[in-house]
Parts: sequence; structure tokens; C-alpha cells
Amino acid sequence: MGKNSVRGEGTARGRVEHAGELGWDESLYGNDTAGGAAQGRKPAGDGESAGSGGPGGPAAPGGSGTSAGSGAPPAASSGSGGAGDPASGSGHRRGGSRRRGKRKHRVLRWTAITLAVLILGTATAGYLYYQHLNNNIRKGDRSAGGSDAKKAAPNAQGQTPLNILLIGSDSRKSDENVALGGAKDDRAGDPHADVQMLLHVSADRKNASVVSIPRDTRVSMPPCKDPEKKKDYPATNAIINEALGRGGAGCVLDTWEKLTGIYIDHWMMVDFAGVVAISDAVGGADVCVKQNIDDHPTKLQKGGSHLHLTAGNHTVKGEQALQWLRTRHAFGSDIGRSQAQHMYMNSVIRNLKDQDAFSDTGRLMDIAETATKSLQVSSELGTVKKLFDLGMELKNIPMDRINMLTMPRLPDPKDPNAHVVPDTAKADALWAMLRDDKPLDGKSDDKNDGKPASEAPKGPAAEAAGSLAVSVVNGTGTNGRAPVKGRASEVVSALKAKGFTQAATGSSNPTATSEVDYPRAAGAQGKANAESVAAALGLPPGAVKPSDVKALTLVVGGDWRTGASYPKQDAKATDPLKDTETVNGADKGACMEVYAPYRF
Repeated sequence: MGKNSVRGEGTARGRVEHAGELGWDESLYGNDTAGGAAQGRKPAGDGESAGSGGPGGPAAPGGSGTSAGSGAPPAASSGSGGAGDPASGSGHRRGGSRRRGKRKHRVLRWTAITLAVLILGTATAGYLYYQHLNNNIRKGDRSAGGSDAKKAAPNAQGQTPLNILLIGSDSRKSDENVALGGAKDDRAGDPHADVQMLLHVSADRKNASVVSIPRDTRVSMPPCKDPEKKKDYPATNAIINEALGRGGAGCVLDTWEKLTGIYIDHWMMVDFAGVVAISDAVGGADVCVKQNIDDHPTKLQKGGSHLHLTAGNHTVKGEQALQWLRTRHAFGSDIGRSQAQHMYMNSVIRNLKDQDAFSDTGRLMDIAETATKSLQVSSELGTVKKLFDLGMELKNIPMDRINMLTMPRLPDPKDPNAHVVPDTAKADALWAMLRDDKPLDGKSDDKNDGKPASEAPKGPAAEAAGSLAVSVVNGTGTNGRAPVKGRASEVVSALKAKGFTQAATGSSNPTATSEVDYPRAAGAQGKANAESVAAALGLPPGAVKPSDVKALTLVVGGDWRTGASYPKQDAKATDPLKDTETVNGADKGACMEVYAPYRF
């Protein structure tokens, strides 16, 4: 029996103690007394210790048949360990219960540790991946020092519009960009911003507008500081795509603000390689050409995108998507290229919505990985969370409330065959719509709760004209034109003739569109007073705005350079949507006309 006991002891210790160290409890697998017999174990009376294979555990070290699983103190243990010994049997059952309890505690302990490790590991992995994505993002200053536009005032719900400048760079500073864009001799040169679009998302997030400016538009640029070259650039009048080489994306943003008077919150920039990568990540876009197209070099036009498609509908992605976005000659001009880019953008947004990509975690992770590697953004937008939040801001806007167009323009007097300039009357009206957060489709968002204007609640009456102190500011120096000297004094005289005897001149403040600002804290009464000033001089109701000014202020803008009354506007001459290539997000039937020399 001693021999058998030693053999049984070794077997039990080798199996159970090792399993216990891993949190294994054999009782969970049916190894109780009955279970042991059921698995073919010998009864204790067959020559083995009850502890040698029973549920109590291993025999006591050095014992001759005394079961370690008996649970009794050594002095009280029965040496026989026989199966028929009532005391021994009773002690065995009590000891087994204790041992099983200890093993269950070990199971719980190890389970808790394992779960803690898994949770911590998952959290750590998630944090590290989040940091990895954040580290992918390249950031730069929002402005190059020339930003002076005012941020829009919040609406009644405390919401403000969101304006983001989208920039496409033709940089050849990497091998990949040279391979995709050609012109290897330009590798050391300054990059150009060949694609420039302003994305405007309304304050209530119910509509969005995209406005492109052709790359060959002549504009006035403010002074810019280039942080990389550590170089200062003076103000100048030049082609807008040169702004990128005068101070980076921040200088492009400052130039847009000077032109439009719109405060731009952020910029996002992508190069050739980034376009290819992002296009693949989002699954490309559906586009259409009315004729076969081959955008190739000709005797008259060097270069070309090498886009080659048959007439009809196509899904373009990767390098072919880049070719589509770069095609200019075959679409007639930069204007045609902008229209093709709008078609592409609308299709991408539609496809992501149709595929429910905004709620597909795996898809979002893939897009996030690619986007963070491909985009360069202004520092305020430089985290994954902020980029994700931006996507969520856009996902609920209906496609039929997304409108894209190109800035109204005229031939540049200095070079009418190659360059354009803003059509001041129409362009200023367009910028005013965006500054005032008005949708380009002209649809109302039911801000009056569905009631006719005649039934809208009426505010207080304006105070007497002679009691109102009005500061008049000369803001005529915009769009590259010098301010009109003495303009504020002229308008002060006109106001005094209308009974506003406390009107006086204030400091100059260049503004594209004339407006009457009242202190936000003045509320309904301030608005009523401002409306009386506007009405006296013929300014439209939309010119009245709440602001951070300390007193009632009339800004005589670049649209009112002469006369005692605000000039009456010709609706047709100032309609920014008339004769402009507008593309609606819900239009799936848009198709590009191909210029004859590039058809095959």
C-alpha cells in the first residue's frame, strides 16, 4: 500500500497542484467523489490511498497512506485511510469541501486578474492606436499673420457657422508626388495651391455650401510670415495659387479672409499622393463624361492629366481619381475643372452615406488611418477626435442641402486670356450670403416656426433718432482698392440730415459689405435702433447685425463708395447664383462636357 500511496501521491500532486496554479478547479469539470468513480478511478479500498486519486487532493508528504485531503489534524488522522472508516470518510468529505472552496477562490482570483489584464491591455492598445493616429497628423498655424476677419455671432441657440478652407497642393517635394504629377524639375520650387475651396456649414448644421476660387484668380494678398523659411512677405497683388508659397496654408487662409471678409476656422491640405490614398480608402467616386476623353499634351497645351475614359458613367479611384481632379484642358478651363471636382466631392459624400460608413467602425478606422497620414491641417483641427467630430457634423446634412459653385469672375484686365478677377458685384453678394449664414439654395429653415412674417412677434420701437449715438466707420478699402478719403464724414452728414444728430466718425475698418452693428447685449432694443439707421440710409434689413461693438456702429463698406444713400442693387447684376456653375449634392445625373480636341 505504501508503494501505491507514493505512486498515487505523485500523480495527484503533479496534476492538481499544477492545475490549481493556473486557476483550474477540477470540481468544475465533474471531479467530485462520484465523478472520480465515474471516470474509472479505483476505490480507496483497492490498495490506494483515498487521497491518491480522490477529490480531496494529494496525499500528505511523507505519509504512509494518510490522505492530505482528509482535512483532519495529523494527530487525529487515521493511519488506515480505509474506505470503510467512518471517521476517515467524514473527514475526507469536509476536507474536500474546503479544498474546493480554496480552488474556487483561486479561479475567481485568476479570472479577475485575467479580465483586468485584458481590459487594461485593450484600453492601452486603444490609447496607443489613438496616439498613433494623432501622431500621423501634420499640423500648421491657422494664419500666417494676416487674419483680421471677425468670427460670426452665435445664433439664438448659441451656434456658429463652421468655415473650413480645403487646399490641394501641387508640391513635388517627394518621389511619390513627382511620379504622380510629373514636372520633376519643379521639385525644389515653391508649391502652388491649385485647388482652393471654402466649405461653409450652417450654424444649425442643416445645410452646407462649397465655393471654389479658380487657381488663376488675381487677388490682393496681405503680408504673410513663412514659419519654415523664417521669411516675411509684404502685401501684394498676384495670382491666388501663389499664396501657398508665401507662407504656407496660413497665407492662403489670410488671402481668402481679406477677399471675402469671412472668418475661416480651419484649413485642410492634401497633395497628389494624399488624394490617391484617400480616394482608395473611401472607395472612389462615380463620375460621368458625355464624350470619350483623353486629356493629353498637344502642340498648344503642354502637359495633361492623362485621364482616359469612354463616354458614360465610371467609378474612379486611386490614380485615376487624381487624374479626374487634375483634368483642366479637356474640361475647357479651370472653371470646368472646378465643376468636375464638385461632382467628385458630391459623389464621395453620397457613397459614404449610402454605405453607412459613418457608423461602420472598421471602415472608419481604415479611413482614419489613411486620412491622418494624408492630410495636413491647422493646429486647432489637429486631433483625431476633432476630425471625427467634423465628419459627424456633416453626415446628417441632406444631400439636397449641399450646394457647390465657383466664384463669379470676369477676365483679368492685365491678362484676359490667362487670368480672372472676382466679379465684384456678384462675388461680394456671395460672400455676404456666407457671412450671414444664408443657404445658397435659397430655402428657408423655418426660423419663424412656420408663421408668416406678418405674424412674427414684433420687438420694441426704435428710440428717437436724435438720442442715438452712431459711430460711422470708413471700410471702403477692400478688394485691392484704396479707401475713399472722407467717406465716413460724408455719411455722418447724411445721417445728421436725417435727424441722427449724435452721429460721429470712428476709426477705419475695411469691410467688403456695408453693415450696421449693434452691441449684442443691447438685445431687441439695440436691433430696433440699428434697423432705424439702416432704413434711413436705404440699407437692406440683412445689413443689421449683432456684434461685439460697444456702441451702435455703421460701417460704410466697399460696396458703398459714393453717395449719401446706399446704392440700390440690381437683383440680376448681383445674383451670385446666376450664370454660375452650381452643382447640387443630390444631382446624380451631372455629366461633364469634353472639349473637342480631347475627344477620341
